[in-house]
Amino acid sequence: MRIEQDSLGSMELQDDDLFGINTLRAASNFKLPGKITDLQLIHSLAIVKKAAALAYEQLGVREKGIYEAVASACDDVTAGKYDSSFFLSAFQGGAGTSTNMNVNEVVANAALKKLGHKPGEYAIIHPLDDVNRGQSTNDDCPTALRISAIIRLRHLSNECDLLETSLRKRADEFAEIRKLGRTELMDAVPITLGNEFNAYADAIHRDHGRMKVSEDRLSKINLGGTAVGLGNNSTKEYRVLAVQKLNEITGLHLEEPEDLMDPTQNNDVFVEVSGLLKALAVNLLKIAGDIRLMSSGPNGGLNEIHLQALQQGSSIMPGKINPVIPEMIMEVAMRVIANDEAITMASSRGEFELNAFFPLIADSLLESLDLLNAGVHLFNVKCIETLTPNAEKCHRLLMSSSAFGTAYIGRLGYDRVSHIIKENTPENAKEILDQLIAKISERIHS
Repeated sequence: MRIEQDSLGSMELQDDDLFGINTLRAASNFKLPGKITDLQLIHSLAIVKKAAALAYEQLGVREKGIYEAVASACDDVTAGKYDSSFFLSAFQGGAGTSTNMNVNEVVANAALKKLGHKPGEYAIIHPLDDVNRGQSTNDDCPTALRISAIIRLRHLSNECDLLETSLRKRADEFAEIRKLGRTELMDAVPITLGNEFNAYADAIHRDHGRMKVSEDRLSKINLGGTAVGLGNNSTKEYRVLAVQKLNEITGLHLEEPEDLMDPTQNNDVFVEVSGLLKALAVNLLKIAGDIRLMSSGPNGGLNEIHLQALQQGSSIMPGKINPVIPEMIMEVAMRVIANDEAITMASSRGEFELNAFFPLIADSLLESLDLLNAGVHLFNVKCIETLTPNAEKCHRLLMSSSAFGTAYIGRLGYDRVSHIIKENTPENAKEILDQLIAKISERIHS
C-alpha cells in the first residue's frame, strides 16, 4: 500500500494504482450508476497534455528526459493502455476538474514507471506541478472536447455523404415508379418513388453542408488560457508552442482565438454543433418514419417498399417482421434531440468566467456524435441500400385514388372536379373528366 496526501488529509492506494488521491476522492463523491467519462475524451485530454509536455521539453523546462517520459506516457493513455484507470462518473461537479486530475495522476505515475520509479514518487514527476504545468481544467478539457468533436464530426460528415449517395442512387433507380403522393397522410397527387428519395437526399445534403461550416468555430481553442482565459501561470512562448505541437499530433488546424476568455466562459459553439446534430436527427426521424409507413403491412398496410428481413418480429405472432432499423435510427434521433436540450440547459447556466456544467455538455455532445455515427451507418447499409420497391402495389394504390383530380382543375374548375370525384368511383370519375376535357377540346377546334 502507499499513502498519498492532499490538503484534505491522506488516503491509502494500492502500490500499483496509477490513479491517485484526487481520483479516489472523486470516485467516492460521485457514486452514480451507469456512464463513466467518455474514454475518447480522456484520450484527447492526454493528447493535449502531450502537446504541453513537448512544448516544455523544447523550452528546456526541467532536466532532459522528464517531459519525454510524460509525452510517452500520454501516448500510452491515448492508445488505451490504461483505460481501466479511468472510471469516474460522466456526471461530476467541478467543471471536469476530477477528470483532469485523473489524467494528470495516471500520466505522472505512468511516466514515473518509465523512468524506473514507483507510482506516487511525485518529487520526481508531480501530477500538477509537471503534467498540469501551465494548464487548468478550464482550458485543457474544452480543448480536448473540441478535438474529439472535430474528429467525430468529420466521421459523421463522411457517413452522411455515403447516406446521401445511397439515397440519390435509389432515387435514380425508382425514377419511373409512379405512386401516390400524400399530404397529411391523405391522398394528394401522383409522384414517383424517386421524387421522394431525391428529397430525402436533399435534406441529408444540407446536414452535410452544416457540418463543414461548424469545424471552423470548433478549431478555436483556449489552451494556455488556464483558469479564466488570462493565461495565469502560463507563458506566451508555451501557448504558441503547445498549439503548434497539438496541430502536429492531431493533423488538425487548431488556433488561438482573439480572446482566450471567450471560449473559457462561453459554450455556445457546442450548442451550435448540437443544433446541427438535432437538425440531422429531425431529418432522420422524418425519413425513417416515412420508410416505416411505406413498408407497413405487408397485407394490411401500404406495402409500397420491402425492407430486408433481419430478425423475427414477434414472440407470439409467427412470420411477423418489424422495421427494426428505421425504428433504431428514430430512437437514436430522439436521444440526440434530448441531448440537445441537455446541452442547451447546461450551456446557459455558466456563471461569470466558467461553466460548471461542462461534464454534461461534453458527455451529451459526444454521445450524440457516437450514436449518429453508428446509427447513420447502420441505417444506410441495413435499410436504404437493401430495401426494394413494390412497383405493382404503388401503381394499384395510385389507380385506386383520386390523385389524378388536380390535373383537371385548370380546365374544369375546382368545384366541378370535386363534385364528380365525390359522386363516382375513381375509375368512373377519371373517365367522366376525360370525356369533359375531350368535349372542351372539340369545341375549341371546331
